[in-house]
Amino acid sequence: MISRNLKYLRRSKGFSQEELSERVGVSRQTVAKWESGESLPDISKCAELAMLYGVSLDAIVSCPLEEQTESDLGTSEGNYIFGIVKVGERGQVVIPKHARSVYDITPGDKLLVVGDKRGMAFAKIKGLSDFDLGK
Repeated sequence: MISRNLKYLRRSKGFSQEELSERVGVSRQTVAKWESGESLPDISKCAELAMLYGVSLDAIVSCPLEEQTESDLGTSEGNYIFGIVKVGERGQVVIPKHARSVYDITPGDKLLVVGDKRGMAFAKIKGLSDFDLGK
């Protein structure tokens, strides 16, 4: 299924295998193997491909794209994939530069961290004190 989705996305953007390989830094043969199902891209390449195509990472690995609507793909205005971050030894997370730019995050800003069983998210907050956050 991933192989079909990758081929569909490449063709829908009008890229040749050679053009795609140059954009993501792999050989044309690697792209051909991804599309034939002979091998799979690693998670960082999947994230890079999702960003290039303007879809969610889930859209690449879920049901065939021909059956999905635009809202299923996460292509609506304001959706982003900023990349992968690494958590430091003391729990630090470096927010990618593009994300900081989009959300106007600067040193000293406070971020609200929320989550559920599926994951967590950060949101920039203004006007709330530490007391308001239940600290």
